[in-house]
Amino acid sequence: MFPLGSVHFPGVAVPLHVFEDRYRALIHHLIPKPPAERVLGTVAIREGYEVGDHGAQSVHRVGCLLQLTEVEDAGEGRFDIAVVGRRRLHLHEMDVTSEPYLVGTVSLIDDEVPAPGTPLAGAEDEAMARTIIAFDAYRTALGELRGTTVLTGTIPNDPLWCSYALAATCLLTLRERQALLEADDTLTRLAMLQLAMRDEMRAIRAVPSLPATEVARTRWSPN
Repeated sequence: MFPLGSVHFPGVAVPLHVFEDRYRALIHHLIPKPPAERVLGTVAIREGYEVGDHGAQSVHRVGCLLQLTEVEDAGEGRFDIAVVGRRRLHLHEMDVTSEPYLVGTVSLIDDEVPAPGTPLAGAEDEAMARTIIAFDAYRTALGELRGTTVLTGTIPNDPLWCSYALAATCLLTLRERQALLEADDTLTRLAMLQLAMRDEMRAIRAVPSLPATEVARTRWSPN
């Protein structure tokens, strides 16, 4: 397990810098494995820190299964790695003593994917279309605020992966991202995203200095 001060989503690729002893041990453990078995879990830290003697004091229970896709030696025992989110997970308990790195007992959370042509599939497609329209307006407003194009990239043309990609991309608090990760279904997550973007655009119109000035360009992959 790799507790982090951020929320990660299935389908989204992110870089990480590994320098703490227990996480370096985890990477050393994963490197000899076949690519498909180089997996680790992450959960967002609720209280505490990513590093230090005390570390995470408490963590959220819903997290993400990550696959290690790239490893680069950064010198002095450190690593620059790339991971891709695969599936959501639920952390039941964490073992902090049996290995040099954290080990968790988890169950994987399956996302319901409706059959094409069913009412649920149609509802998800309609919700995705509305969410993409909201996102286009949202990133236009942010771009005008910053004076440059922001939040670039191709949005996955699938409701589930679209919901995860936008959850990772929009400028949200950790609490908001965690709520999106924990959403029971894709329709709920898309509705939550629309509401969050509408709220942010109202804030932009009211007080232009409210949104974050550093806009992330998050790389995602639906594979």
